[in-house]
Amino acid sequence: MSDLSLAIAPLRDTDLPAVERLDERAFGPGRYAKTAYRLREGVAPDFALSCVARVGTLLVGANRMTAISVGGAPALLLGPLTVDPPFRERGVGRRLMAHSLDAARAAGHRLVILVGDEPYYARVGFKRVPAGRLTMPGPVDARRLLYFELVEGAFEGVSGAVARAG
Repeated sequence: MSDLSLAIAPLRDTDLPAVERLDERAFGPGRYAKTAYRLREGVAPDFALSCVARVGTLLVGANRMTAISVGGAPALLLGPLTVDPPFRERGVGRRLMAHSLDAARAAGHRLVILVGDEPYYARVGFKRVPAGRLTMPGPVDARRLLYFELVEGAFEGVSGAVARAG
């Protein structure tokens, strides 16, 4: 980030309208039909684990973490991870993820899943969920279902349905 003065800060509820506008620009209205959005619908993100990226006062990225259940085990759903298109390819997404994953680990969480592009997320340690091991509450490309162990071995023995927490 030598060319940007990027600041990462915890997500606040007052940031949500700007984050929603950023998501709209990046993903369009079709994002609401995606299974991961359905899991988050009506559920507040964990503000202690979610974050935003700013250059000055301009919001250029955001990442949310939401509590879920994976096969009955507590876990987190990472996403959406959004970076404003003019700021992509500058490490903003990786810094947002690192901040959220470090905060989740420090808070005692063990497991994170997401639906995303494996080549991108594998760079920070996400791995593809073995076929048939987890089921989502809607259609999902199984090749895009990824997990990250915050604690070594956290995914061992975990299988079944992915659902909203509580």
